[in-house]
Amino acid sequence: MLGAIFSKRHPKVGARPGTLEIGESAHPVRIRMMSYRGRKAREVDVDNLESLSEAFDESTVTWIDVQGFGDEPRIREIAELFQLHPLLLEDIVNVPHRPKAESYGDQLLVIVRMVRTNTEHLVEHEQVSLVLGKHYVLTFQEKHGDVLDPVRARIREGVGPIAQHGPDYLAYALIDTIVDAYYPLLEQIGDWLEALEDDAVLRPTPDVLHRLNRLRNRLSNLRRGIWPQRDAVSAMVRGDHAHISEEVRLYLRDTLDHCVQTTEVTEMYREMVTELINTYLSSLANRTNDVMKVLTIVATIFIPLSFIAGVYGMNFDNMPELHVRWAYPLVWLAMAATAMVMLGFFWRKGWLGGKGES
Repeated sequence: MLGAIFSKRHPKVGARPGTLEIGESAHPVRIRMMSYRGRKAREVDVDNLESLSEAFDESTVTWIDVQGFGDEPRIREIAELFQLHPLLLEDIVNVPHRPKAESYGDQLLVIVRMVRTNTEHLVEHEQVSLVLGKHYVLTFQEKHGDVLDPVRARIREGVGPIAQHGPDYLAYALIDTIVDAYYPLLEQIGDWLEALEDDAVLRPTPDVLHRLNRLRNRLSNLRRGIWPQRDAVSAMVRGDHAHISEEVRLYLRDTLDHCVQTTEVTEMYREMVTELINTYLSSLANRTNDVMKVLTIVATIFIPLSFIAGVYGMNFDNMPELHVRWAYPLVWLAMAATAMVMLGFFWRKGWLGGKGES
């Protein structure tokens, strides 16, 4: 059960620090490099790692995007080229890791959680690791595809602050885009909650309970990524890393506000799901009570009718009513009158939908 909730790729117990654990299903490595200065931008797919040496050009800002971990030697070559600390590389590859911001000499490692919905409306979580250097930003992603196309478009257009600032602003833009991608997902979850609210009250079926529990699990997974992500951005805002300028810290404060807002919305949704589960149980109990009330009323009406039928079902010779010509219809009238009187009494009490006595 716990393995289904949390699963992490980790080396064997006692392995030396920096040991990488890459699964057999890992995506093949794809590398794409974007370098820009002002309105001039260059974008290439990297086949030869020697071309990555352009990332150390002081006149440009370079973004190297690595997607997939399926080639360990290639990942280690990249780490050697950029002199990544073994522990830093371990945090990048052995996913998932807790979102954080941690300094390794003149490099800053930032780990965030990226979310998106697939074609089956399932929430996908993916770790994105950013390494901020003096003239470059490295990003490492578990899978192919991401939510970062808006940043790529801004770089190609060559307008706005991203063209005027250094790699610290690029790192901010990437983190801010990943955080903003939570908003469409939270809006979609809000729509699901509205639909489930009506079903929980009007149609409390086992399928509704299953959907509520599944949604609660999704929100728990979101919370597990959002809370430490807020702390990581807060550390960047309040830290003193040399490669983050004071102006970029102001932008990061806005990202921190977004993190706080998404955290609050997630917590609110988790509370709403818990309340909807309670509403579902209350609705189910009310429906059960209504059924039991109807059955009780029916049984109560038939108790005196069964008594009358039992009395006149006794075969005694000296029962005078047995020899009266109109005895049979009179008994039926008495039984019908008894049932009507009891129904009227239940109606006045409000047990059959009446207003009830004050």
